[in-house]
Amino acid sequence: MTHTLTWHPFTERPDLVADPVRAALEATPLAGSVEVTEIDPDLADTQALVDSTDVLLEESANCIVVLGRRGEIERIAAALVLATTRADVNTTVRKTLDVRKASFLPMERAVAETGMEFGGITPVGLPGDWPVLVDSRVVDSEQVVIGSGLRRSKLRLPGALVADLPGVQVIEGLAS
Repeated sequence: MTHTLTWHPFTERPDLVADPVRAALEATPLAGSVEVTEIDPDLADTQALVDSTDVLLEESANCIVVLGRRGEIERIAAALVLATTRADVNTTVRKTLDVRKASFLPMERAVAETGMEFGGITPVGLPGDWPVLVDSRVVDSEQVVIGSGLRRSKLRLPGALVADLPGVQVIEGLAS
């Protein structure tokens, strides 16, 4: 049975997002265009959410955190891609970060450095020195459903507004 989610303006339910996400949204004019919904934490993973609710796979976007190295220099970035695609970490992300090797940031470190829960990490409210690489198809989407920083909720916003988030670089072909 598919469960219909109830969406609320973020401004009415800021308690449903992680602290860094709340602070970031409240610091921008985007807050009024973002909605939030409470979900069962077991549905935080995209496929589980899509299988159990009225959220479509085509409107879902996944945020990954990537660590790249060039010599002793370490670079961390987030990448946001539609759930129907996969981030091109080994080529596009690596070249964009100008690193020799790129891989997923270990979960414990991603959680510690973002202040968000694993499975809820979102491009909103990330550390200010992290670039946020966004596949152009996310921005072209009518709306996207992304993490809230917590496993127990999701955010929904117009895809075009993702480009206005702090640190965002929209990249054609970030995902395949």
